[in-house]
This record gives sequence, structure tokens and C-alpha cells, in this order.
Amino acid sequence: MIFFARAAVVLLALFVLVDPTIAQSRRALRNPRPPPAAPEESQIRYRLNAGTIGLAGGLLEGAPIRFATEIARVVNEGGDMQVLPIVTRGPTENVNDLLYLKGVDTAIINSDALEEYKSQVPQIQQRIAYIFSLFPSELHIFVRPEIKALADLAGKKVNFNTQGTAAAYSGPLIFSRLGIEVDKTFIPHPVALEKMRHGDEIAAVVFVTSKPVDAFAKGKWEEGFKFLPVEFGPKFEDYYISSYIDAADYPNLIAKDQRIATIAVPTILASYKWRPDSPRYRRVARFVELLFGRIDKLRSPGFDPKWKDVNLRTQAPGLERVQAAQEWLDRSAPKNQSARP
Repeated sequence: MIFFARAAVVLLALFVLVDPTIAQSRRALRNPRPPPAAPEESQIRYRLNAGTIGLAGGLLEGAPIRFATEIARVVNEGGDMQVLPIVTRGPTENVNDLLYLKGVDTAIINSDALEEYKSQVPQIQQRIAYIFSLFPSELHIFVRPEIKALADLAGKKVNFNTQGTAAAYSGPLIFSRLGIEVDKTFIPHPVALEKMRHGDEIAAVVFVTSKPVDAFAKGKWEEGFKFLPVEFGPKFEDYYISSYIDAADYPNLIAKDQRIATIAVPTILASYKWRPDSPRYRRVARFVELLFGRIDKLRSPGFDPKWKDVNLRTQAPGLERVQAAQEWLDRSAPKNQSARP
């Protein structure tokens, strides 16, 4: 009797294994699938995905994510397309997201972030193009009274803010190009500034951000604290532009008739370089049309004042412009080429 019972169990098991419908039913019970979408839902899903742009912004506390959010406000206004601003680890990491992360079509990056990818992606200029230059992030090297020149910083502690910020990436790269070896620290700038103020543990802080910086524009500093000049030259021509800071930016630290030379890192809106015949390129091209056509709205009250300084025709070093953006500029070019859209 026991023999027949065991045989029945074996036969039932073999039947289940052989009959695919039973096996499928068992799998369906373990992993239930949702019912197929109605045609209307499929159309909605297609329309939403076809008209959505993923825009990698940056850290929550940074300017890039604010610009990304304001771009979304303007482009999303008509309901023709939606832009999804994405909080990321910063403009440097955004290059990686633009190259490899699914759903990221555009990103706000710093021009010198391309330096890190030269060995990993030798032909990176063929993979990424820029839409327009947003704003320059000026280099600020702020030092204690005993520091008189850049060479005095050799071997001393210099703070570059926390990892993921523009200063933490661009600052060490710039010092390397200057040929000055410093003792790098990466603590929050407010902490580093207090250490500078009360002792000589930290000799300098390096900011890479759009001027003016509140800590210097509104803060009170004893005599002798100052900014050091950095002259623009051949070593910076690939990714940087010439700039300056003056009394209009920091009246408590710079004399009225003084202008301190520095360099700036262009912050740019970039796109993956899709083939012109691809659906992704057509999506980016539509995004460009809407954004460029509504740029004046970004310069109106209620948006970041720096939009008023944005010139769509400003070139970004190291990259080609997205074809759709260049075509828009060519179509809208006035007879007087110096006029800005």
C-alpha cells in the first residue's frame, strides 16, 4: 500500500513537470502579474515617456538644482513636455549620469569635469554636447593675513569644501595646474572659515561658485584677510575662462579701485550626443525649442537674477554645441550678431 502511495506522488510530480500549463500556473501564483494595461493607459504611458526629459541638477543646497527646477517651471508650462529635475551628487558626477544613467537626457555640468573622463572615455567630446552656458563659477582663494602669494600656500592646509562640491573637484585640479602642492582638507566651508578666523590651522579656503559669496559679501573680516589673484593663461584655456572679483562684489575686502584677476569654471547645460535621426535626439531638440523660445520668462521677476546675465550665444570651452541649439541660434540670429536672444 505504501509503495502505491509513493508511486502516485512520483507520477503526479512528473505530470506537473511535463505539463507546462501546470508549471506556468504555479509560477503565476508565486509571482502574480498585473492585468494588461488598457489601450488608454498604454497611450498615456507612451505620451508621458515620449515627452519627458530627465535633467540631472545637483546637490539640494547648490545653485545647479535651483536652475534645473526653474528650467522645468518654464518648459513644463505649456504641457507639451515635462522636465524632471533630478537631485544628484553634483555637477561632476552628472557627467557620469549623462553617459550611463538611464533616464538622464540632459545635465548641468562644470566644463572641467570632462578632465576626469579623458582616460575612461577618450572621445568624450563625441558623446556629450552643450546646449548653452548657464553661468561662470569664479575661483575664490581666500587667505589669512600672513599669506602674501600663492607660493606661500605650498605645504599648508587649504580647504576645498566637502566632497561632491565644485570646489572639491575643481580646486585641487586648478592647484595642480598651478604647480602648488598643498595639504588638502575637505570639511564644510563654514567650519573652515571659523578655523581661519581664530587660528592658523587652515591657511586658505577655496570657493568655486558664482559671485558674490555671502560669507565674504556680508561677513566681517579683520584687516589682512584677502583674496589672491590667479592669472588666466595657456594652462587654463581648455576648460576655463578669464574673470575677476572687485569692490562691487566684496566692498569690505576689496578697495574701490582694485580688481583681482581670477579664473572661472563655466557651468553648462549639456546633453548626450544622440544621433540626429534618433527619437531621443528629437526629444532633446523639442526641449531646446521650448527652452530657448521661453528664455525671457526665466529673466523675469520670480526667477534667479543670474538668468538676466545668461547669453545663449556664449560658447563653452571643450565641447561642441547641440545641433538643435545651434540651428535655433542660426535661425534667430539678428543682423547685428552682437545682440543676444
